[in-house]
Amino acid sequence: MSLIGGELSKRELHFFWIVDCSGSMSVSGKIQSLNNAIKEAIPEMREVARENPNAELKVRALKFSSGAEWHVAQATDIENFTWSDLKANGVTDLGKALSMLAEELKTSVMPKKGLPPVLVLLSDGQPTDDFEKGLAELESQPWGKKAVKIAIAIGDNADHEVLQRFIGNPEIEPLQADNSEELTAYIKWASTEVVKSASTGSSEVATEQNSNVPRPPVPQVTADDDLDPNIDVF
Repeated sequence: MSLIGGELSKRELHFFWIVDCSGSMSVSGKIQSLNNAIKEAIPEMREVARENPNAELKVRALKFSSGAEWHVAQATDIENFTWSDLKANGVTDLGKALSMLAEELKTSVMPKKGLPPVLVLLSDGQPTDDFEKGLAELESQPWGKKAVKIAIAIGDNADHEVLQRFIGNPEIEPLQADNSEELTAYIKWASTEVVKSASTGSSEVATEQNSNVPRPPVPQVTADDDLDPNIDVF
């Protein structure tokens, strides 16, 4: 059995950050914690890419609040990828973001020879637009179905049901980040360990419902009663 695009060779692996920038993300330092975590993860992503000569890691970022737009529009090689801080304001138009993502996952846009894309959604709230429409458009694309989907809930008000539906697999739950330490750990995991699994091209290991890439173990971030007071609690 082979992946979409044929046998494994030097393949592109497209990684997408899908980031909630609604006004509530400004509370408790959530948006800045996210910015800092992604910046910390970039060098580790580069190391993962260097260790796997079979994959070319390309990264993009999509932000959504009142509407949605590309924060990093071009599929950028991880060696050249940089992160500009996001700011938070507006509502939570996740449906629009998923519709825009679906356009980029069309077979006419994605490389003919490619590994399953990795989609990482981060949100602290509930959609304020037509989430159903956006999700349907994403799932209508072959690469949308094959994608490795990770969702991270930030704080107590994130809609776990929506994040679960985005993942599309009842056996995989959204990750819950209650403070900046947990958020950093999960972002680093999604951008390194998940990328490692996706870049192996393990087409014969079909342990996931909608993906032919097995998900690596989630990092255990234990609660600490003596949590550093400098760590933001969401």
